[in-house]
Amino acid sequence: MYPWTGKWALVTGASAGIGVALAAELAAAGTNLVLTARREDRLATLARDLAAKHNIRTEICVADLADPAGPEAIFAFVRQKNLHIDLLVNNAGFGAYGEFAASDRARQIEMVQVNCSSVVNLTHLFLQPMLQKKSGDILIVASTAAFQAVPYITTYAATKVFDLYFAEGLAEELKPFGIRVCGLCPGSTESEFHIVASHDTAPASKRPRETAEKVARVGLQALAAGKSYVISGRRNYLGAHLQRLIPRHMVTSIAGKLFRPPPKTQV
Repeated sequence: MYPWTGKWALVTGASAGIGVALAAELAAAGTNLVLTARREDRLATLARDLAAKHNIRTEICVADLADPAGPEAIFAFVRQKNLHIDLLVNNAGFGAYGEFAASDRARQIEMVQVNCSSVVNLTHLFLQPMLQKKSGDILIVASTAAFQAVPYITTYAATKVFDLYFAEGLAEELKPFGIRVCGLCPGSTESEFHIVASHDTAPASKRPRETAEKVARVGLQALAAGKSYVISGRRNYLGAHLQRLIPRHMVTSIAGKLFRPPPKTQV
């Protein structure tokens, strides 16, 4: 199904959720993996299990993409191992739920670093060897939040707009060089995202969630098919596109009602 059998893929944010599912899907197709995230114990367990189950090669690189030096550290690791990355999966990212004015400013800036700056940095670094070979693929995990402003996850939604437009623009730029780029837009997904973002209290968090495994398959299939973006799930697809028929301020107002934090209980 996939063109990466026997090749090397690098997956960021590979210690949980969609990252684990992407790694497992690729491993099942015979793709060798460089797995990177902050949690070494999870990476080591995943790498060992996938290598044993699918007879592939795996490497782990512990790195924190909230650190501006993180992407260069990952690239240096790959070069030191003398590996050529045929598929770069920019999956790492996180959100934060709540009123922006009351949020931790450092956390908001860190979100932009992980969700946007590290994506640009890693893509630029690993694109150079791909251009030399005139082949390669890049998957960038965005979100259905990229299709409208979303109050109370305002910064997160804005970073995902960046990721989606970055993917679509690069897809057109790199087409003449035989390099495919795709932006994957999941909706609500079964993962640790909602816990990390403290998002489980929002009314919108009660919506049905897709499995991470299904989202991973949709993204990889779309990339292999040469699509510049894909929305996982028919309901998510319809929701993202039907809102174009509604004035933007109304869409934002509706999103605000869906994501507004519940009133705090008085003691």
